[in-house]
Amino acid sequence: MNKGAHCNQFYSYLYSAVDSNPLSIYVMHPFWNFVVKFLPTWLAPNLITFTGFMFLVLNFLMLAFYDFDFNASSAGHQHVPSWVWVAAGIFNFLAYTLDGVDGKQARRTNSSTPLGELFDHGLDSWACVFFVATVYSIFGRGESGVGVVTLYYILWVVLFSFILSHWEKYNTGILFLPWGYDISQVTISLVYLVTAAVGVETWYQPVIFHLLYRDLFTFMIIACSFTVTLPMSLYNVLKGYRNNTLKHSSLYEGLLPFLSPFLLFVLSTIWVIYSPSNILELQPRIFYLMVGTAFANVTCKLIVCQMSNTRCQPLSILLLPMTAVVLLAITRVFTNETLLLYLWTAAVVLAHIHYGVSVVKQLSNHFSIFAFSLKKPNSD
Repeated sequence: MNKGAHCNQFYSYLYSAVDSNPLSIYVMHPFWNFVVKFLPTWLAPNLITFTGFMFLVLNFLMLAFYDFDFNASSAGHQHVPSWVWVAAGIFNFLAYTLDGVDGKQARRTNSSTPLGELFDHGLDSWACVFFVATVYSIFGRGESGVGVVTLYYILWVVLFSFILSHWEKYNTGILFLPWGYDISQVTISLVYLVTAAVGVETWYQPVIFHLLYRDLFTFMIIACSFTVTLPMSLYNVLKGYRNNTLKHSSLYEGLLPFLSPFLLFVLSTIWVIYSPSNILELQPRIFYLMVGTAFANVTCKLIVCQMSNTRCQPLSILLLPMTAVVLLAITRVFTNETLLLYLWTAAVVLAHIHYGVSVVKQLSNHFSIFAFSLKKPNSD
């Protein structure tokens, strides 16, 4: 990959997005416009973005401490303290709010750059797994909860929904913001607070007849993805095709961004199905983290390509060592599968952080800016 060519292409980049969600337009944007007025003008937008992301990481770590294996919400187990759910609700809404005001702060301080958009959407891609894993602790994996394998596929539905928006932009040049994001963030923030007030036992009860809350939770995620997000994405891309405005004319080039995520799904699913020790049952949290981080790495490279107007790479380099890891696991060559998962997850996380830091440094140097400060380099 020619990094210099990517950087040069960013000079001509202009951000283009469409947000048609009524909740966002009539409620959240007015709220964010109100909130941003209280932020100091010296506060860098990327610092706001990063702080919001860290609130989601904090939620993930907090629930990992009290509910590492997702059993705490099951009957007969020690439940997560109520104050943790209050904190989770507040932190989630703060993360959502900061994600909404960072762009407004950038325009307010005249500091909008392609780096800001890349930083924002790059962290959003990684936030998917922290959000899903934290929500999972509400229901857990008990009798009235959601099985770890089911949650694995639900995670992939969420990841698929996320990459659809960036696949749209790769083909149309316009980011159509998904409706499900705003609705899910507000709803889950409230659900955390309700859980603190009424306890997780409330979610054991049927919503109506024999329909449990876990079933409603699963249905809403899948239905939102396949009846709203997917149809709207296909409509927007087909509209571009009819109007002859697509950036990529061939079907192969248009679908290329899906190749690496699909291969990642295949590899991780093979590991789940053929794992000698049933690794997903043993270490669901770490497995989700590994998959979500690998997905974020693949997605970030797609975001770089769409913003720099360059061709998406057919294969992410991360998939090559992962293929070897999966083979070592399912063939029992590496007998301690849990240790292998931990080592590979650590490698994926470190590789992704290294990639992110490298890209941020390159773009900061290219545009002669600081990532987390509004001061200019070599200025007093």
